[in-house]
Amino acid sequence: MATENPTWGYRRIHGELVQLGYRVAPSTVWLPLKRAGIDPAPRRTELTWRQFLSAQAQSMLACDFFHVDTVLLRRLYVLFVIEVASRRVHILGVTTNPTGAWVTQQARNLLVELAGYLSQFRFLICDRDAKFTHSFDAVFASEGVQILRTPVQAPRANAFAERWVGTVRRELLDRMLIFGQRQLEAVLAEYARHYNDHRPHRALGQASPVAAVPPAAPAGGMRVVQVDRLGGLIHEYAQVA
Repeated sequence: MATENPTWGYRRIHGELVQLGYRVAPSTVWLPLKRAGIDPAPRRTELTWRQFLSAQAQSMLACDFFHVDTVLLRRLYVLFVIEVASRRVHILGVTTNPTGAWVTQQARNLLVELAGYLSQFRFLICDRDAKFTHSFDAVFASEGVQILRTPVQAPRANAFAERWVGTVRRELLDRMLIFGQRQLEAVLAEYARHYNDHRPHRALGQASPVAAVPPAAPAGGMRVVQVDRLGGLIHEYAQVA
């Protein structure tokens, strides 16, 4: 009870036990809690950042930049947004010069893309990069989305976005050469379609962000076919009759 109800002290737990028909002294509840190292209720009610993210996941977006260095030693910057609950990713844009005005325009474009279900989001996590200007904040504020700034030099506070950066690097960018902006835009768009439509996610019960887990295969089995993406760099598998 103490673990499942962090706001309950030993007196509240004692009362619940009495309601269940167990006539015990309050000290009988307090002593095993102390021995188990369970703090009093006020110490257990402090909300951690992880608990906050889990509780608000359905209404939360996270955004960030990452950079890609081309074969010609030109640095490109990618801006993306991830829906925390579904893990669906939106590639907002690629540029060599990510100014505040450019970022604000990408925010407007995202709101148009999310117009069908924008109302479910209430928070957007981003870092304290100067490119996230007051104009950027105003675009989301106009739709009722509050900006949550992460602490300085605390990448774990934006863990969902940081984890996706690691995924796209391991599965795509570390395995191919990038020559220019148009190529990078094309391969990221293709990878985002794979990530959203097909790639299984452990946190989603091995479903993809867009598609649910298909029903179990029939007893007789079906033929499995391989679908290549990005020139065979990524393989998808599907069952056909």
